[in-house]
Amino acid sequence: MTEKIEWLPPLVLFEKYGGDWDQYLEALYKFFKEDFIDSVPMLAGMKVVLKRHPIEKGKEATFWHLISEGKSEKDRLPDLRRCERIRWPRPMIEHYDQAPIKFWVNEREGDKRICLWFELEEYLVILAKRSGYVILWTAYLVTKTHTKMKLEKEYEAYKKLKPPF
Repeated sequence: MTEKIEWLPPLVLFEKYGGDWDQYLEALYKFFKEDFIDSVPMLAGMKVVLKRHPIEKGKEATFWHLISEGKSEKDRLPDLRRCERIRWPRPMIEHYDQAPIKFWVNEREGDKRICLWFELEEYLVILAKRSGYVILWTAYLVTKTHTKMKLEKEYEAYKKLKPPF
């Protein structure tokens, strides 16, 4: 981490749970549940809701998207770097309009997507914009140079246009 951000929780490390995947998974879900089920965050006055289905092993689709990667829902594999950051999406949502978060809206597959990029930490949170609310879609690390360049280009274009949110 380049600089200390007061509102950013520490990483949730696998080692802290003795290398026990089941115990770690339950701890991750507990944090997720506290942040997105037991209370509802807001983004620019809109509720942030979850993509609940498909529910796998009693856990919502958004949870799996925050801790795993893969093209197919059934073939997603845990990603420890995503897992470690399970506590980051909510504070990033709550501080979307503050540095060092970069905020913009783009279009993907006909959907308006809200991007929250913590460039210093190479972490991106994606939400889907709907009428009056947003859906927490996924979050992941951005480590490839070409992807970072693409995100920076999108962000700069959005800043220049300043379209209504």
